[in-house]
Amino acid sequence: MTHRGRMTFGHGTAMYVGAVLGTGVIALPALAAEAAGPASLLAWLALVLLSAPLAGTFAALGARHPDAGGVSTYARLAFGEHAAAVVGWCFYFAVPPGAAAAALFGGAYVSAALGGGTTTTTVTAAGLMVVVTAANAVGLQVSGKLQFALAGLLILLLLVSVGLSLPHADMGNLEPFAPHGWTAIGSAAALLVWSFAGWEAITHLAGEFRRPQRDLPRATAAAVTIVGVLYLLVAFATVAVLGSDAARTNAPLGELMAIGLGGNARWPAAAAAVLLTLGAMNAYYAGAAKLGAALGRDGALPGRLAEGSVAGEVPRRSLAVNSAMSFAALAIVVATGVGSRPLVLLTTGSFVAVYAIGVAAAIKLLPRRSLGRATAIAALVAVVALLLMSGVYLLWPLVVTGAALLYVRLDRRRRRTAEQGQPEGVAELST
Repeated sequence: MTHRGRMTFGHGTAMYVGAVLGTGVIALPALAAEAAGPASLLAWLALVLLSAPLAGTFAALGARHPDAGGVSTYARLAFGEHAAAVVGWCFYFAVPPGAAAAALFGGAYVSAALGGGTTTTTVTAAGLMVVVTAANAVGLQVSGKLQFALAGLLILLLLVSVGLSLPHADMGNLEPFAPHGWTAIGSAAALLVWSFAGWEAITHLAGEFRRPQRDLPRATAAAVTIVGVLYLLVAFATVAVLGSDAARTNAPLGELMAIGLGGNARWPAAAAAVLLTLGAMNAYYAGAAKLGAALGRDGALPGRLAEGSVAGEVPRRSLAVNSAMSFAALAIVVATGVGSRPLVLLTTGSFVAVYAIGVAAAIKLLPRRSLGRATAIAALVAVVALLLMSGVYLLWPLVVTGAALLYVRLDRRRRRTAEQGQPEGVAELST
């Protein structure tokens, strides 16, 4: 009997909004303004436009091939087991450093509200990881409801903070428009890649939709619109309201709230940061846990992780491994004091590699003359741009690729050895 998932259009939209909107809106508008001034708004607009075909491509694949393996499954169908293992590893092992970075972003806002330092930030980050792990361990239905609530509160907070601050906007703050030259727009865009990673995350949950062929594309279109509008509103308000101060603040959302609400807005900003962080981490933990189970099922990771790969089941073993790696990444960052920037760039490099293989798979798998295939061809532009922006940080996915191929090779050798040691009939049954 085929299991029918329970996720609806609304839950899917909330998952997408949480995964993509994520933590980028907390700090990146200020970082982009520092890099390119008001011209950073063009970088935001460019990435919004580039993300639309990318999101549409993964939605078309998810609707046609709903499976917990997500992009890994598409790579296997298009290019074989080795490509599937590479994509799966790149995504699965990108989530822990990304989760640690996201948790630290949220923790920094709480630290600012409490007046604490590194300890408060670290404890908050660890607490966020515990909450998200527990929510996903209970089951996707609980996780989906949590995501729906978080997305709604998040959108409300962002709209209120931007709406109240915009009356204080000064168009004079847009001059000079490109104080660091037009080439600085590229530098700003490279920072903003983090903000637009996530369109592939929900493909691992495609099988959990009640009607993936209908609801997944609808959820994607709704999320692209919501995320694009919110990013552009926050970015514009950051530049137009804060002016030159936008490049010097670590908490632009808090500054906007302070101007709009008056007085000390550190607590509302901290609340928004925590909601953003929980939403992003919840979506990625859910997707990564399902992916790990699918990889265990397909032989690209140890078979003990396969539990929970079927729609409706909870992949607790895979979730536990992902959570443990996330805590390890957090511990390494805290112990070494290197900060979250390397984690962000390593994560981004891995996701770009996933995008490249995923788009190539879409061009091969989706029917000719279909809207999905046309969208995939358009998405090639986005992928090429993201590859150019990633630069040296593509070395990390190359290392992960080598490790994935080595694991698959050793696993196949182990299986052949085990079969050769069995009686002939048993060996035939195992193949």
